[in-house]
Amino acid sequence: MKVDARGLSCPQPVLLALQAIGEAGSGVIEVLVDTEASCENVTRAAEGRGWSVAVTGLPGGEFRLELRK
Repeated sequence: MKVDARGLSCPQPVLLALQAIGEAGSGVIEVLVDTEASCENVTRAAEGRGWSVAVTGLPGGEFRLELRK
């Protein structure tokens, strides 16, 4: 599952990620964000629900988060 939250301001990236977590239940979700604040907030929200998060910095200040459960 992939969530592209680039260009959106908080809390929208977090809400989209949490919606994907609710739909998936487990597995791997890729979340793309374009601010450090969104990266931190999505990471905190996912980890708070028992998901592990791996963050990769991308060119242009974007981030790819791999949520896994």
